[in-house]
Amino acid sequence: MLKQDTTFVPDDTQVPHLHKVKSTSADKTSTTLADQILVQIQTSIIKGELPAGSKINEQALAEKYGISRGPTREALQTLERQRLVVRAPHIGARVAQLTVSELNDLYQLRSVLEGMACELAASRITPEQLAKLEDLLAAQEAALIKGDTYFQEEGDVDFHYQIIQASGNKHLQETLIGGLYHLLRMYRYQCTNQNRPVKAIAEHRRIVEAIAQRDGELAGLLMRRHIEQGRKNTELRLIELQANAAAKETLAN
Repeated sequence: MLKQDTTFVPDDTQVPHLHKVKSTSADKTSTTLADQILVQIQTSIIKGELPAGSKINEQALAEKYGISRGPTREALQTLERQRLVVRAPHIGARVAQLTVSELNDLYQLRSVLEGMACELAASRITPEQLAKLEDLLAAQEAALIKGDTYFQEEGDVDFHYQIIQASGNKHLQETLIGGLYHLLRMYRYQCTNQNRPVKAIAEHRRIVEAIAQRDGELAGLLMRRHIEQGRKNTELRLIELQANAAAKETLAN
């Protein structure tokens, strides 16, 4: 996406649960405020409400919510670790850019790690986790029938998240969920092809069947194929979005 110089100061309507509260010296209060701000900014970035490349003004955010800059800075530091925010000398903090090169690098890594997660899940998944995964898949399939084709919510309602958790490998979980998860969500949310969910859910079904059969090799192979197909579709959509953005900028000038 093209860079924009807009400074982000969210409206109160975007933050329904965050009240203007003066922070105290208590660490618990500061952490709570930082967590609340983090969730709101994170969601705005992932959904594209906060445009890629737009500038984030720490002081303006702190003033907006009537809190000290400490909790705001803490939230932004977390977003930097999640690679949703980048900071450069003499420029400051900006929302990460969506690029084809990073998309491909990210999905290559994701393919290897999630394929491994599937292999591990096939041998380690508990009956409760498997039932939960199958319930989620059934709910997604039912939603498709109703015309709801968006299945990229966070956490337990995310198909990939559940499989990563079922792998039982804490380092794998930290890498995928702690390090890459939200950046992947940003690409998936903003660049999903409209026709992709129908095929994706069918691919999910085959992956779950392989896991249920304890066939780790097949589950890993199916996941890698699934992610590669997703990469191709996401790349095409990103290229289309960038071309449209460039055309609009040309017309505006």
